[in-house]
Amino acid sequence: MTKENKSKKSSEIEELKQQNGELISHLQRLQAEFENYKKRNENDNAKFIKLANKELIKQLLPILDNFQLAFQNKDSKEFVKGMELVFSQFYSCLEENGLKKIDCKGKFDPYIHEVLLTEESKQEPETILEELQSGFTLNDEVIRHSKVKVAKENQKDSKDTEENKTK
Repeated sequence: MTKENKSKKSSEIEELKQQNGELISHLQRLQAEFENYKKRNENDNAKFIKLANKELIKQLLPILDNFQLAFQNKDSKEFVKGMELVFSQFYSCLEENGLKKIDCKGKFDPYIHEVLLTEESKQEPETILEELQSGFTLNDEVIRHSKVKVAKENQKDSKDTEENKTK
């Protein structure tokens, strides 16, 4: 190799080393910026959650006031009526914030119902007979499944059907 070629390669190597250093420096800055972005995002999310809770609690304060008033009059005949009104106000506030009661009529749906009991019945199997505990969705997401009692096939009827088939 000639001196000129060595010098040229040497300068190319130096140039590549410089570019490599610049790229590494740029990458380190980007990583630091991304870490800062993640931290800012986490802080913003925490603030948003606190603000959302603050708004909900502000809506619940009048209900708390009404509970206190009702308990001050707990010996009066109006107590039950007052408690019903407070319950209605509380439930309305929850509905305004996205809460909906799950309907428990018709057939059992494993995505929204939980079977606690079964009972022989003349109704079609897996028909809901009774709601044992209400279930709810929050903004269309199940937060508590409805606990239900469902019909199961009447054993006597199924035996009669099997006997008729074998005859």
